[in-house]
Amino acid sequence: MGSAGEAGPVLADFMAAVGAVLPLAALWAHGSLALGDYQPGRSDLDLVALIEAAPAPGQEHDLARMHEALQARQPLADKLHCSYVVRAQAGDPGRDHLTWAHRQLFERPVSPVTRRELHQGGVALLGPAPATVIPAVSDAELADFVRADLRDFWYPHTAMDDIWREDIWVDLGLLTFARAAVTLRDGRLITKRAALDVLADMQAPPGVVRDIYQRRYADPAPITPQWRESRGELARAYLRARIPGLTGPR
Repeated sequence: MGSAGEAGPVLADFMAAVGAVLPLAALWAHGSLALGDYQPGRSDLDLVALIEAAPAPGQEHDLARMHEALQARQPLADKLHCSYVVRAQAGDPGRDHLTWAHRQLFERPVSPVTRRELHQGGVALLGPAPATVIPAVSDAELADFVRADLRDFWYPHTAMDDIWREDIWVDLGLLTFARAAVTLRDGRLITKRAALDVLADMQAPPGVVRDIYQRRYADPAPITPQWRESRGELARAYLRARIPGLTGPR
C-alpha cells in the first residue's frame, strides 16, 4: 500500500502557494489521507482550509491560477480538493464554501460526512485541531445525510446504463453503498479498504469487488470491453436492488 508520506511534497508546496494568495488560519486533512488509506495517484487529497475572510473576486481568480500551476508541477495535485471555510461561517452546516475540485472553483457545503471525519480523524497540517472549530455532527444528522445521498443521488443513477461502464461509477457506487451501510447500522465511518470487506459480506458480485481492489491497491490487467460491460451491469443491478433496503421505498 502507498504511504501518506508520499503526499508530503505536494502538501508543502500547496501550503506555501496558497498562503501567498489567502493567509491560512488552519489546514486540515480528512478522507483517506487522514484515515490511513491513502494511495498515491489513486486517492483524492481531501483538505479543508480555514480562512479569516471570504476571498475577494480577484483573490478567487488568483486561487484558481494557483491550483492550476500546482497541478502542472505536482502530479498528485490533480486529485487535491480543498474547501475554503471562513471562520465566522464554520458553524453553519448549510453554508456553501468556495471549493477547488475537479479542476474548477465552485461552491458547496462541507458535508456531514466530512465534518464527522474532521472530528474523528482529521489531521491538523496547520493551526488548531478541526474539532476545536467545526461543530460536532449528531448521529441523526449523519444518518439523514447518508440516507438522502443514496436515495436522491445514487439510486436514480442506477437507472442509467452508460455511466456504469466507467471505473469511477463502479468504484464510488459500491464503496459508498458499503460505507453508508455501516454508518446507518452503527454510526461509524470506515475506509474504502474496509468497505471492500463489507461488500464481500453483503454478497456484492465477487468479480466486481476484486476488480475494485485490483485498481485501487494493485496493478490490474487491462480491462476487456466484455468485462467492462458485464461489470457495469453487475454493479448497477446490485445497487438498484440493495439501496431501497437502506433508504426505504421511493
